Amino acid sequence: MTRFAFSIHATDGPARTGAIAMERGTIRTPAFMPVGTAATVKAMKPGDVAASGADIILGNTYHLMLRPGAERVARLGGLHDFMGWDKPILTDSGGYQVMSLAELTKRSEDGVAFKSHLDGTRHLLSPERSIEIQRLLGSNIVMAFDELVPTTSTREVQAAAMERSMRWAKRSRDAFDGGGAHAEHNAIFGIQQGALDEGLRKASADALIDIGFDGYAVGGLAVGEGQEAMFGCLDFAPGQLPVDKPRYLMGVGKPTDIVGAVERGIDMFDCVLPTRSGRTGQAFTRTGPLNLRNARHGEDQGPLDPSCGCPVCRTWSRAYLHHLVRAGEILGAMLMTEHNIWFYETLMADLRAAISEGRLRAFANAFRARYAGNPTGEMQ
Repeated sequence: MTRFAFSIHATDGPARTGAIAMERGTIRTPAFMPVGTAATVKAMKPGDVAASGADIILGNTYHLMLRPGAERVARLGGLHDFMGWDKPILTDSGGYQVMSLAELTKRSEDGVAFKSHLDGTRHLLSPERSIEIQRLLGSNIVMAFDELVPTTSTREVQAAAMERSMRWAKRSRDAFDGGGAHAEHNAIFGIQQGALDEGLRKASADALIDIGFDGYAVGGLAVGEGQEAMFGCLDFAPGQLPVDKPRYLMGVGKPTDIVGAVERGIDMFDCVLPTRSGRTGQAFTRTGPLNLRNARHGEDQGPLDPSCGCPVCRTWSRAYLHHLVRAGEILGAMLMTEHNIWFYETLMADLRAAISEGRLRAFANAFRARYAGNPTGEMQ
């Protein structure tokens, strides 16, 4: 069986559509990975996630190492058996969460020492420990451990963090290669850093290519720099990475972010937005987000999105969903999340088709035009 093979089926400008073949299944690209932070895509059953068109989900190293613990998950058969998902799983390295959620972090060349945000216990997350946790979880795509600093940091700080990330990338690769059978059947991605600086990004890409990875992520974006600045970076960053390897933009994003990033050559995405929005009463539609809490939906018998074929839009009205959301019913969060995941996966299928047929620009422009009355994602 194929451990990891990426094939490009068609291109349209910098955009590509293709597939990643792995033992657990094939991932069609461009791909959106629903986020399963704590061994669950919140408010959804695994079968419903798969039915939406998702080929892969993301698990979170930081959260799972703290609860229930990577060693426990391993004793219980690994993350796939534990949560009932038989397709590929990508796990992040935990670096972002350690630096954004944990208390009293201290960075050094060894790694990041921190206190758990759950119970205050002390931990050290190093490149070697991050890879070990991902191996214990049974991750199919393992992410190298890296250091993230704000894009507003000085260039000196950004350069130091990028250079440390590259040293950690080599340690991550070595730890992965020492993982025995797990390494023989799964893959590891490196993470490009360098904030918005083209020179730092190029140095990072060159270092990662020298180490050698199965795929490459563009890290350090979608952290408050804004869409224009992010796209400015994506105008050069993907092109610094190998053309024959998948390119993964971490933590992105809004539908218009995804469309613009695909146009610039990105193949993989993840974001909590569709699930988090579903739990707070926001639905994504082809004409922009809807706030189902608004009173104007109270007697609307139409679907969330007339053009959507998801089970929610085929079955329930805006009025019913408005009632569930306003009443705080669990079913409301479940149905809204299911619709949002379907919306994202349908968007990816539409992008793949547009690239294959050489009409990506027309598709992207039409998509943005429908959002034109709501370009910033403000809820209607």
